[in-house]
Amino acid sequence: MKLLWCDLHANIHSEQLKNIEEWYNFAKEMTDFWPIAYYPFYMRKDETGLGVEDIHSKETREADWEYIRKFVNEYSTDKYLLFMGYEWQGAGLDGDHNVFYKENDEKLYAPMRYSELIEKLPLNESVAIPHHLAYALGHRGKNWETHNEDYSPFVEVFSSHGSSESDITEIHMGRHVHMGPRTSGTDVISGLKKGKKVGVIASGDNHVVPAMTGHGLMGCYAKEYTREGIFEAFLNRRVYGVTGSKTKLYYSLNDNIMGSIIEKSVDNKYKANVEVQCGNAVDRIEFIRNGVAEHTYVHNGKWEVKKLEGLIKFKFKLEFGWGPDLRIYPDITSKNWKGEVITQGKIIDVEKLWTDAGQKIIEQTEKNCKFSLTTKKTTQSGKWMGSSGIETEGFIFEIEADINSEIKFKVDGKEFNYKVYELLEGSKLNGFVDEAKKLAESRFNFNKYYRSDPFWHNAYKFKINQAFPEEAYKVNICHIFEDLKTDRDFFMTKVYQKNGEVAWASPVFIK
Repeated sequence: MKLLWCDLHANIHSEQLKNIEEWYNFAKEMTDFWPIAYYPFYMRKDETGLGVEDIHSKETREADWEYIRKFVNEYSTDKYLLFMGYEWQGAGLDGDHNVFYKENDEKLYAPMRYSELIEKLPLNESVAIPHHLAYALGHRGKNWETHNEDYSPFVEVFSSHGSSESDITEIHMGRHVHMGPRTSGTDVISGLKKGKKVGVIASGDNHVVPAMTGHGLMGCYAKEYTREGIFEAFLNRRVYGVTGSKTKLYYSLNDNIMGSIIEKSVDNKYKANVEVQCGNAVDRIEFIRNGVAEHTYVHNGKWEVKKLEGLIKFKFKLEFGWGPDLRIYPDITSKNWKGEVITQGKIIDVEKLWTDAGQKIIEQTEKNCKFSLTTKKTTQSGKWMGSSGIETEGFIFEIEADINSEIKFKVDGKEFNYKVYELLEGSKLNGFVDEAKKLAESRFNFNKYYRSDPFWHNAYKFKINQAFPEEAYKVNICHIFEDLKTDRDFFMTKVYQKNGEVAWASPVFIK
C-alpha cells in the first residue's frame, strides 16, 4: 500500500482560474495528487440590494469547466495526477458535496437535490463527498436520509470550518458566523450510528491555495499510483484525516485495514491495532466503538522521564512570521526570509508546513537544509470566506544526532546555535527587536519606552518549538474489543497530539 496525501477540498473560484498554475505548483510541493474543486458560486447583489450567494450562469460554468479540463489534460502526468471536480450545493437541503471524477471527460451538473445529482454521476467513476456536515439540517448541513454510500463512500470530518465529528467534541465550528454554529443529527457520528458505512477525511475548504497547513489533509492508502488505484482506495474508504501535519496512521481491526467491512469473528473478539507517527508528541489514542471511546491509551508520561543518551532521533517544528502590527505599519504586509539549518548529525526528513505560495527549499542534504520563505500576517484576513488568524511558514525537521551535538540556525545573516539537549528541554523563541527599534526610529523618531511593547510587538520572530524524541511521536498499540453491542457496530480510532492536532481513521464496519 502507498500512503498518498492530498487536499480534497481546494476550492478555486472563477476569478481565480487565472492563478491555477500557481495553485498547481503549490499543490505539487505539498501533496501527492491534486483533485481540483472548482467553486461555481459568487456573491451578488439581489435586485432588492441584499447580498446573496448564487451559482454562476450556465455559460460561465461551462466555460470555466472547459478551461479546467484543458489545464488538467495538459498538466496531469503519471508522476503527478490531477482530477477534475466541483462543489455542488443545490437547494441546501442535502448538504454541500464536492464531486470528483476518475476521468477527465465528464460534465458539471447543478441540480437542486442530491438524489438528482447522483442519478447523473457515473457509478464507481465518481464520488460526491459531503463537507461541513454538522451545520443545521436544511441550511447546508448534511441530510443523512438522502445519503447514498455508493456515491459518497466517505465524508469530511474536519476542514477550516472546524470539526463535524459531533456537537460535543473539542474542535468547534466557529469560523463562519453566517453558517454556524454546529448542531446534532447532521454530524458524522450521527450518520455512522444510523448505519451509514462511510470513511472520514479532512481537507482544507480555504479557497486560497491547496493543502494550506492547519486546515486539514487526507491520507489515502492506494495499491498503486494510478487513477484507478486512487479511486479504488476512495471507493473502499481507505482514507483518513489529519488537522495539521502529515501524521502517518495505519489502523486495522482483526488485520483488516481502515474502511473495511468484515464478517463477525468466530470468537467475537476484535483486535484493533494502531501504528502512528506524528509531527508532535502523542498525547492519547482513543479506541472508539459506535461513537464512544471504549478505551483510551494515554502516552503522556510514558517517555518524558526516560534518560536519553548518545545518538537519538527527534523532531521539532521550526516556524517564521509575526512582525509589525498592520495597524501601525499598514504598508508592511510580508517579509522574505533566508535560512539554513545545519546539523552535525543527519537530517532524515523535512515536512513543509506552508500556508501560501512563495516558499522554497533551495538545498537539502543529510547535513543541511537551505530555504527561502515569504511570510504574511494572514493569507485570508478580510475575505468573506476567510479567517483572520496569524499564519506562519515553517517545517518539521526529523534529525538523528548525538544529544550533545549542536544544531546551527542561520536566519537572515544571523546565527543561532543550540545543543540537541537544549531543544529537548523546551522551545526557543528569537525576536528581531533591534530591527523593530530601527523601524520605529525611521518612521516615528521613536526609540525608547518604559516597556518593550512598541518593539517586541512589531518584531519579526522565529520559533524553534520543543523537540521530541522518537519515543514521544511514534506509537504502536492495540486494544481488543469483546462481543458486539449492536447489529451494525463500527470501530475507529482518534489520535491526539500534545499540540492539539488530531487524526481520525476511517472506521472498520461489521456486517
